[in-house]
Amino acid sequence: MKVQTFCNVIFGNYRQIWNRDIDRLAPPWLINELSLRTGTPLAVAFGTTLRSYEGILYRRFRSSGSLHWILVLQMYHRKRNGHGLQFCPTCLAGDTIPYFRKCWRIALNTVCTVHRTMLLDRCPACGAAVAVHRLDMREQDLDVAGFMSCCHACGLDLRTAPTAVPPTYDVQTTMLLRQASQALAPAREMCSAWNLDSYSVMHQLCRTMTARYEHARLRHFVLDKLGFADIHLTDGHTSFEMRPIEQRHHLMQLCAWLFVDLEPRLCAAWYSGAIRYNLLLKDFRDAPVWYVDIVSKLSNWRDRGRLSPTILAN
Repeated sequence: MKVQTFCNVIFGNYRQIWNRDIDRLAPPWLINELSLRTGTPLAVAFGTTLRSYEGILYRRFRSSGSLHWILVLQMYHRKRNGHGLQFCPTCLAGDTIPYFRKCWRIALNTVCTVHRTMLLDRCPACGAAVAVHRLDMREQDLDVAGFMSCCHACGLDLRTAPTAVPPTYDVQTTMLLRQASQALAPAREMCSAWNLDSYSVMHQLCRTMTARYEHARLRHFVLDKLGFADIHLTDGHTSFEMRPIEQRHHLMQLCAWLFVDLEPRLCAAWYSGAIRYNLLLKDFRDAPVWYVDIVSKLSNWRDRGRLSPTILAN
């Protein structure tokens, strides 16, 4: 049976699956049925959904609109116009039966925590987004439809896609980003320092890095400190979750450099005129108290003359 036919038989014609982001929406009727039909505990089935990140990556779930750190699929009927599902070719190649990890839907994850190579967010041969539910649309003979690891558009086995070493701007930055990714693994107690507040501040820094104001030059301040050149970023009001993986990796490196020693580095950026304090809190609802305390110290421009030379040197 083709995937669409199978789902119609199991769930009924009136319950559509493939024309929406089911990983994100995870309606109870779907999770309950999957749990029942596969003999999987309900909590385990729910744990495979992106809704399980509520209170960890984002504060409250919303059925529409953007969610912090959740990559956007840009569904159009049963097509995916967005590159919202990443993959590691080496991970897929090592699976007895290839499958896609939940963590590959997270925007801050740009590097495989196992093999430490760059993730891919599209087929390297044709540029198509990963859409495993469309595999049987390409082949009339279901016996040759291929594994889930095949590109639905051109048929390339994604397990054979070339891998690349990720660009690194700073050793401490790379370690911090690795910890941020590992903290989202099931054994989260290993990285308990990362919580909703930490991820929220990091997301705010990402937004500030791409703010389109004349007095918002935070990204260029960090690049000057690191000694790296900027890359081309998509124009317009593009959310972090909709950016290609190369852009996200670049921005995460810059934000993480600030995060390593947040207060003195934000202070230095403010002193140099690269950022204004109000932008650091703009549209930041439920900002952590410790972050507000840091930013509030930058509210008076007259204080610039009293900053410690040590802070500026950092």
